[in-house]
Amino acid sequence: MTKLDLDPQVVRKARLLAERAAQPVIEMARTHTTVSVERAQLRLAGLTGADSDGLPWVNHLVDAVRDQVGLEHGVALPVFDALLREPYDDLGDLARAASLGAVTFRLPSGGDADAAAELARRAARQGIGRIDARRAERDAMLRLTGDPRQPWIYLIVATGDIYEDIPQAQAAAREGADVVAVIRSTGQSLLDYVPEGATREGYAGTYATQENFRLMRAALDDVSRELGRYVRLTNYASGLCMPEIAALAGLERLDMMLNDCMYGIIFRDINPRRTFIDQRFSRQIHARAGIVINTGEDNYLTTADAVDAAHTVIVSQLLNERFGKEAGLADWQLGLGHAFEINPAIPESFRLELAHAQLVRELFPDAPLKYMPPTKHMTGNIFAGYLLDAFFNLAGVMTGQSIILIGMMTEGIHTPWLSDRDLALENVRYVRDACGSLSEDFVPRPDGFIVRRARQVLSESVDLLERICDDTLLTAIADGTFGVTRRPADGGKGLDGVVERADGYVNPVTEILESEDPHDDTAVPTTPAGRAE
Repeated sequence: MTKLDLDPQVVRKARLLAERAAQPVIEMARTHTTVSVERAQLRLAGLTGADSDGLPWVNHLVDAVRDQVGLEHGVALPVFDALLREPYDDLGDLARAASLGAVTFRLPSGGDADAAAELARRAARQGIGRIDARRAERDAMLRLTGDPRQPWIYLIVATGDIYEDIPQAQAAAREGADVVAVIRSTGQSLLDYVPEGATREGYAGTYATQENFRLMRAALDDVSRELGRYVRLTNYASGLCMPEIAALAGLERLDMMLNDCMYGIIFRDINPRRTFIDQRFSRQIHARAGIVINTGEDNYLTTADAVDAAHTVIVSQLLNERFGKEAGLADWQLGLGHAFEINPAIPESFRLELAHAQLVRELFPDAPLKYMPPTKHMTGNIFAGYLLDAFFNLAGVMTGQSIILIGMMTEGIHTPWLSDRDLALENVRYVRDACGSLSEDFVPRPDGFIVRRARQVLSESVDLLERICDDTLLTAIADGTFGVTRRPADGGKGLDGVVERADGYVNPVTEILESEDPHDDTAVPTTPAGRAE
């Protein structure tokens, strides 16, 4: 029996409607590819590096294939056919030659096509094997260091310089952080390439690169052994290179990735079709790598009213759940997001927050929910902000949230100093330790304010899902349903990178991912919501 006594028929109806609303988008993703999906499979096949201007060789190779034969059949056949026909040692040599216009690509047929497909599958298998090995490493680290109890404390680090980020991340772990997120440099989501190497410059964040992933993962492994608890690493698989960054995250053993089905559309004006196609492939990679995704519903409440738009958060979570599971993610990998963003001046604001948080907890009982702190109504009064963050931490513990991102009393004033982070960690540690298993004792009064509000939001969610099923999800996004921002289906950045698959399309990575179950006995589920191990 749930604390809110939600009608199971209403909950079931909501999920069925979400499935219906998502299906046309899923079908589109299954029948289309993008330049980033094609580049991601070449990265998994082992192609790395960039030219002297920093443009990756995967971009050069995919662009050359696209210019000569198109991408309707994928890059695998033309690329590996060229490797078999031309005197090049590996993909790197081929890409360098292609960048100079020295390679002629073709779409092979007959036995030549079979040979190219087999070579492509062997390369893809090796790449996925590397992801499997990194997942096994995580399992071994968890056995060695132990897993912290929930709620996990999530903290953001990003100076722009990876070599400055590392000591700050380790210091945060020593002060209690369980998850370290390295926020990306502003604007990286709009780059249609992934930068190479370790980076020392970034604006309001640090670039997501394979080498930066590797450096931070190694540093957090060191501090995990020191502390005797596993410290998780998070980055962002969003933007125009979502599939590639997902692949790099799997190769470098990241544990969580920001990966939302609509965030890039609404807040970065990335084309909706491009985003949905890319997110399906990226989530297939995350499923195989054992990575927990974090979705971005909290962002809707920074542009829309948190009371009036509460149902849009639920609808997006249900859609993210459906898209995620169709791509192979399990419940324990669905880090659905929501936020403590109701105006504190509203009477009963804390009760409303509890209603919303408890509703999300009960709709997704096995998901590692990520609860975001107040930002929209932080005024610059650090004392009031510190108190508001404490109420947020209390709501998180009372409703059994899984991941709590620490709030900063200096939110919106400046980039937090280390001392700000230290005080914020002290706040959440105190509330978590003082409350203990308070969620076991928090039971709203039947038909009281909290229960009535939760049922109202769920009912409004069902109504919205019915409208989306009638009008289509792409139309709802175009109309500004989420985040009060209109994004038409044929607008935004990246549409020119979308390609409809032809008959005979070959992508050996998706063939492997769709034919094998990523959830075997080695999977490491999160602790059940709201309870310590």
